[in-house]
Amino acid sequence: MRIKPLGDRVVIKMMETQETTKSGIVLPGSAKEKPQMAEVVAVGPGGMVDGKEVKMEVKVGDRVIYSKYAGTEVKLDEEEFIIVRQSDILAVIE
Repeated sequence: MRIKPLGDRVVIKMMETQETTKSGIVLPGSAKEKPQMAEVVAVGPGGMVDGKEVKMEVKVGDRVIYSKYAGTEVKLDEEEFIIVRQSDILAVIE
């Protein structure tokens, strides 16, 4: 099953975070902060959104930093994704 976003929406998948601190302390799952870095999995077509022309700036495979409380979390085939608007993406990591 695939997710096909509409309008200016982007489907992202959170990147795995390091489970130990630099000093070697292992962090339990509840102590870890939600990562704000993700990989783009699918991109909507853009076009007219809310009366404005939107050009999609990101592409599949880009690593991005997104707004902390943005998007809708979805679980599909045991994988977790977040659907965000392109405006919730703050930067592309190069």
